[in-house]
Amino acid sequence: MRISVENAGKKFVKEWIVRNASFELSAGHKYTFVGPNGSGKSTLLQLLTGMMPVSEGTIKYHSGDKEIEEDHWYRHLVIAAPYLELIEEFTLRELIEFHTEFKPFKNKMSFADFEDFIQLSRASNKIIRHFSSGMKQRVKLGLAFMSDVPVIFLDEPTTNLDAQGIGWYLDHVVENTQNQLVLLGSNVKQEYEFCENIISVSAFK
Repeated sequence: MRISVENAGKKFVKEWIVRNASFELSAGHKYTFVGPNGSGKSTLLQLLTGMMPVSEGTIKYHSGDKEIEEDHWYRHLVIAAPYLELIEEFTLRELIEFHTEFKPFKNKMSFADFEDFIQLSRASNKIIRHFSSGMKQRVKLGLAFMSDVPVIFLDEPTTNLDAQGIGWYLDHVVENTQNQLVLLGSNVKQEYEFCENIISVSAFK
């Protein structure tokens, strides 16, 4: 999987949040977008996922020599971000079952094994609405790590996690994303120390 970005920009009313962004992202590599709060990290990630349209320029997904239509990008990616909501009426097990209808787990991981992986097996039948913010974040990250897709987006991945949760993230983020294209948005160095590619969003103004 390869994502190519050429002169991409996003404008809200009269303000350009991101402009003249050009780079290429390749499978098997990890990239972190850094910059001050409000610099456009989350906006850029949302442009790259297709959640938000560009105001100018192009973003293209390629699988081998074939370009993937924008309407089909979602099939190839998973995202964990504080602003994305889980379906709170589901129990944890129901949420997992629903998610895997669209994004199967790697190596056919069982639902019970996934609950053990995110250290929430005791909450299998608990309604998501009653989860703490840290538990919800662990679910989001676990789904991102274990979904069998080529591209993983992690926006501020340790938000709402306590020290134990951060340790869990650091233990698994590299081990469970081998050969995938990983894209992070972060200002916390601990979250992305393993990344070999650091891109400053401040350059795209």
